[in-house]
Amino acid sequence: MSRADTLAEELIEEPLLDAEAIESMPTPPSVGQSRVQSWIVPAIIGSALLMQTIESTVITNAVPTMARALREDPLRLNMAITMYLLASAVCLPLGGWVADKFGAKRVFMASMVLFALSSAACGFAQSLGQLIAGRVLQGAAAALMVPVGRLVLLRTTPKSELVGAMSILTMPALMGPVLGPVLGGFIVTYFNWRWIFFINLPIAFVGVLLVRAFVPTVKEQVVSPLDWPGVGLTGLGLAALIFGFENLGRDLLSPWAVGGLFALTATCFGAYWRHARGNPHAIIDLSIFREQTFRASIIGGAFMRTANGAVPFLMAMLLQIGFGMNAFAAGAITFVGGAGALVMKSTAPRILRRFGFRSVLIVNGIIVGSSFMVAAAFRPTTPHWLLLIVLGFSGFFRSLQFTSLNGMTYADIDQPSMSRASTVSSVGQQVTQSIGIGLSATVLHLAMVARGGERLTAHDVSPGFIFIGVLSLISMFWFAPLPKTAGDEMNSRGTAAA
Repeated sequence: MSRADTLAEELIEEPLLDAEAIESMPTPPSVGQSRVQSWIVPAIIGSALLMQTIESTVITNAVPTMARALREDPLRLNMAITMYLLASAVCLPLGGWVADKFGAKRVFMASMVLFALSSAACGFAQSLGQLIAGRVLQGAAAALMVPVGRLVLLRTTPKSELVGAMSILTMPALMGPVLGPVLGGFIVTYFNWRWIFFINLPIAFVGVLLVRAFVPTVKEQVVSPLDWPGVGLTGLGLAALIFGFENLGRDLLSPWAVGGLFALTATCFGAYWRHARGNPHAIIDLSIFREQTFRASIIGGAFMRTANGAVPFLMAMLLQIGFGMNAFAAGAITFVGGAGALVMKSTAPRILRRFGFRSVLIVNGIIVGSSFMVAAAFRPTTPHWLLLIVLGFSGFFRSLQFTSLNGMTYADIDQPSMSRASTVSSVGQQVTQSIGIGLSATVLHLAMVARGGERLTAHDVSPGFIFIGVLSLISMFWFAPLPKTAGDEMNSRGTAAA
């Protein structure tokens, strides 16, 4: 047994340094240093990802004010949101390859700097064209920052500590969509709209310093030549898919045009599947889907993530349009979901160690799906205290579900495949968020048409919550076949039992 394995068994309850550090050091780190290492790295990376998730949603409430300032139609200004998503989709597959080529820590810091500079460019924009150019650079920087940041964590954290680290890293995905619209509304109401971009500058500056000081250097990997045909096919396919779902339930494109986008998506993905078969240099390695835990996390988890991506949109429609609340009142209520997620942060590792991934994903998944459907019963007369309890309850269990999914994703992935697994995971999360909003917008439109109404009401939003609740439960078809010991290495269950 190697020295690294011996240390891992002796200190299984304490966070460890990465494998490379253990092999090069004659003695393990002190307990205090280990504890700092166990939370500060995911906290730093999570803060950077929080900046990205807030920025991707903060512009939503600011669009009308920005349109007036730039003397543009609000519908045209929506291109600033769409182009951000498209640029991110096109560049996402490159994240793993770039990190392997130039070093994950170096690329992560560079992407943070690029994100800050592009944010400044958006803040100084004097025309729609300049704003869109800045948003394209923002989307490209975010596409590198998300998978590479996750990759840094994966390569500096032992698997037995990864669940705890992921519980911290999961927070941005849950809190960003909640904080973003409220923060955007607050800034454009009481300050200048340009500050929704300028607030990223000090965050990025401090973030780079913290990464430089505390995040371990990740060794560069042996990389294969860049798969240019694969980059083109996946980028075009993802862009068409996201743009198609972005236009569901809207009148910007005709149904034929939206159908054409989905046809282009199917064509590109089909061509990539043929291209990637047996290709050792494929930009997205489809062979990792042979691992059951990875397949369940990505494919099965996609239904849960799609439903979760629709929640901020549906809650905004319900509380602001259906109930007539202003943005701040609605934000104060929905923020409770983020508070519930914060409470979960310290309990997820213990829950997973006690019950295992399979049991948590099934039982907790049913609870999450049910909490979505309970929201369909909300009415303007529902007491606010009851809304707060339900949303806090839902936020807690949603956070537990995504911590479990994110942790189990890498349970059976070896180190050489971590970068590609992180890329696939990031692509899946980006796509499912757009799909969730597009599908829920379509459901609301159909409910309004079926009622014969011309304006959205609270009764039109209720079917949306029923829809995403049922959609999330489809995940069970992938979770149920998992073995009871799935992912035990991630939460030390196997070691504890032995």
